[in-house]
Amino acid sequence: MDITPYVELLRRDLQNAAAVGEESGRAAAERLLIALDPSARLALMEAVTQAAAEITAEMPSGTVDVRLSGRELDFVVDVTAPEPMAPPAPPAPPAPPEPEADASLARVTLRLPENVKKKAEERAADSGQSLNTWLVNAIRQATQDDARVHVTASFDPFGGRGPRRMSGWL
Repeated sequence: MDITPYVELLRRDLQNAAAVGEESGRAAAERLLIALDPSARLALMEAVTQAAAEITAEMPSGTVDVRLSGRELDFVVDVTAPEPMAPPAPPAPPAPPEPEADASLARVTLRLPENVKKKAEERAADSGQSLNTWLVNAIRQATQDDARVHVTASFDPFGGRGPRRMSGWL
């Protein structure tokens, strides 16, 4: 994808806006245009990269990557065919409840992306449990002293240039 036409459109718009002013304003706009080119290209690349990450998150399998090739962006779409499903193993018997120091219950409202909820419901059904019981057991396992938890975090290290994602095990 050649982003030069988009940068040129921005350049023309700024030149047209400066054309109504005096010569000193037009000269300042021209100097600004020279400095603006790399920043505009970077902003466009970050927007396209973020869009590719959002598309990948919605795909059932595969990825969409954006690669820089000279001054152009190349899209690489990897659509891996899902592996054939093996027949599900018989559900394991539910784990016996752990003795709790405090037997009282707490209510929590949990908002999940629809695709995550569907996967959790499938896993719960495969294990012969309700979604609530499956989630309680998953949280119980994740909060054990020796548990390793996979974490994905989004943050903005560049002050407004778009979020970055990082994931790993704790």
